[in-house]
Amino acid sequence: MVELPAIALSVRQPWAWAILHAGKDIENRSAYSVKAGGMVCGPIAVHAASGMTRKEYDWAVWRMAQDGVSVPPPADLPRAAILGVVEVIDFVTSSDSPWFGGPVGLCLRNPVACDPIPAKGARGYFAWSPDAAGLAAPMPWMRRWGGAEGGLFGDLPAGFAQAPAKPFGRRHPRRVDK
Repeated sequence: MVELPAIALSVRQPWAWAILHAGKDIENRSAYSVKAGGMVCGPIAVHAASGMTRKEYDWAVWRMAQDGVSVPPPADLPRAAILGVVEVIDFVTSSDSPWFGGPVGLCLRNPVACDPIPAKGARGYFAWSPDAAGLAAPMPWMRRWGGAEGGLFGDLPAGFAQAPAKPFGRRHPRRVDK
């Protein structure tokens, strides 16, 4: 049995899965979220957030495929749950890790997965507790992904002729007054 810290960090799927199973050694956050979230070095529980859009998932699948990582189908990724523990060992503003995207990277090591424990998430570091409501149910697109709408072979994930658009980053274009 894995000893889970009382403090957790919520990470959207499939990135939470990548921390525990694919060698993702950096979790990217803004400087504000690190400071406001009370983030410090030490062990934390890895919480998979309840949200995951198709655009986020498609981009993550494409991105991880560049490093030879094959992501489980979206319906197989637990959400709204504690999935394991990892140790935060440093905070950096640059890194050679392929997982670094800045502006601040939480450097991670020693990931250990556990059976999913349903839990509600929150921003920043948060004290978690089991939630009787259970795991988030797969959305319809998650059950269909990789099937008929994913390509010729229903049991294979969709391929991408080109990179899907990044689903994150600047949400509102900066206004420029002339």
